[in-house]
Amino acid sequence: MKDEAGRVVGADRVLAVLAELAHHADGIALDDLAARVGSPKSTVHRALAALRRAGFAAQPRHGWYRIGDEFLRLAYEHQAARPESARVEPALQQLSQHFGETAHYAVLDGSDVVYRAKVDPPAGSVRLTSVVGGRNPAHRTAVGKLLLSERLRSESDLRTWLAGRSLEPRTPSSITTVSALWAELELTRERGYATDDQENEVGINCVAIPVPPGALPARDGAISVSALAFRHPLAQLVEELPTMREIVDRALGSAQ
Repeated sequence: MKDEAGRVVGADRVLAVLAELAHHADGIALDDLAARVGSPKSTVHRALAALRRAGFAAQPRHGWYRIGDEFLRLAYEHQAARPESARVEPALQQLSQHFGETAHYAVLDGSDVVYRAKVDPPAGSVRLTSVVGGRNPAHRTAVGKLLLSERLRSESDLRTWLAGRSLEPRTPSSITTVSALWAELELTRERGYATDDQENEVGINCVAIPVPPGALPARDGAISVSALAFRHPLAQLVEELPTMREIVDRALGSAQ
């Protein structure tokens, strides 16, 4: 929580320090960390002491801090143990190997999609910057549009879901109006797949299909192949959708 001056206090300060550390893979100086979280050095130092005792922060040298190995161990252990991640991994591996591109599994969380699993292409290929746990606005992604098309049944539903939020563009191809997004969702629902034609990142396009019903023990989600546009034009990805579906169905099937 924050006090009347807007400063992060209490347990929230410890979490804010941990979250800021996560943005600095090589570590960060105490002075800079205190400035970024908006708290005095003494209070940030106490938060770091608590995190160090738990193994969630480390001090490789005087005045310099980074994420601790125990935090990373817990995060990776939790991710690997998630039933949905373990179940979907073989499908993503096969898609990445077949297309030589990045495969994702994502779910809808509020106005964003969250990537729950990702498999990059073999060594030597170009890798995308997306990360497991990372987010993107749903309206700019193929997985997001697919999941929205399943959830929203009218343009009124879409406006309610937006709750006054604007459709912020990231590229010249990003959808920015409610009517255009609704038309895209209707088309997505009719054809059973979604596309991202360089809408979230210039030079990257994507196709997404739903997870087979009952294939995962937890929430529904979508699977996508994201490709460099010069290497796999969108039209080519769409042509290969039958192969993509076959790979996913063979790897996942449905839970019986």
